[in-house]
Amino acid sequence: MTTTHPPTAQATGTRTLTLAKAINLGLRQALADDDKTLLMGEDIGPLGGVFRVTDGLQAEFGEQRVVDTPLAESGIVGTAIGLALRGYRPVCEIQFDGFVFPAFDQITTQLAKMHYRSRGKLTLPVVIRIPYGGGIGAIEHHSESPEALFAHTPGLRVVTCANPADAYWMIQDAIASPDPVLFFEPKGRYWDKAEVDLDHRPGAAQGTLDRAVVVRPGTDLTLVAYGPTVHTALAVAQSAAEEGRSIEVIDLRSISPLDTATVVESVRRTGRCVVVHEAPTYFGAGAEVAARVTEECFYSLEAPVLRVGGFHTPYPVSKIEHDYLPGLDRVLDAVDRAFGF
Repeated sequence: MTTTHPPTAQATGTRTLTLAKAINLGLRQALADDDKTLLMGEDIGPLGGVFRVTDGLQAEFGEQRVVDTPLAESGIVGTAIGLALRGYRPVCEIQFDGFVFPAFDQITTQLAKMHYRSRGKLTLPVVIRIPYGGGIGAIEHHSESPEALFAHTPGLRVVTCANPADAYWMIQDAIASPDPVLFFEPKGRYWDKAEVDLDHRPGAAQGTLDRAVVVRPGTDLTLVAYGPTVHTALAVAQSAAEEGRSIEVIDLRSISPLDTATVVESVRRTGRCVVVHEAPTYFGAGAEVAARVTEECFYSLEAPVLRVGGFHTPYPVSKIEHDYLPGLDRVLDAVDRAFGF
């Protein structure tokens, strides 16, 4: 057992933070607020995790609250389920997106179903943090986007942040939720910086676990994105503006449940919709968005809903990953097609 000092007060005020540091401070706040909250994962203690998201937390809160686990994802999640049944709020870190699959059975057959199976008598407030997506020069099992697999499973919340302010508030909301939450972190954006008000939740951060947000207003086309592709969508909107096209960008934030109302309200005004994500388009989250928009906005649409994403292949070697990922040119091409109908 290591000797620890009493946790210090959470830093206050507005600070410029990376997305990774914002999550770190959000976790720190959750640990300080509730002694039943604990972190679990591989190398999250002295090392601070592969991406240093948990840096310094074990030194402050101790080995009983920030637990270095064996390399066994199924064991991590299974242990978290037992802890949750005893009143704890475990937060599990999966080291890389592709490493979540050994825990898939625990997540989809136990974690997702226990509340329903017990007719509401049992709750499992477990958060599973998953760094996901590409763009860091890694390889298969280190750059995947498996969110649709979990969004298809009833009983799980599936959310993802796109900027430091949302990261700070969303991780705290996820830990406070009585539901199991899959918290996908866009690892390619870990080092993006922005100002974060640590004392006052901005209006855009309200309802972070079940509400989309319009991050750029527009009138001619709705561009729907989440996680790592929100930055791409904003770049597309800026480029299109130079050609006289006004694109509205929506950050879904929550993939399940899906905030259809925000998207539908936008598409009914713009008449066009493009959905973008890094995961393969084939049976991806964009297919669900496209189907719902088509059902509810049929008479408002000026063009079919288009999707841009990864190809239906395993994630490629790092030298060609930027040909796989939906970048500026591929999304702009879809925008041009939407205006061509």
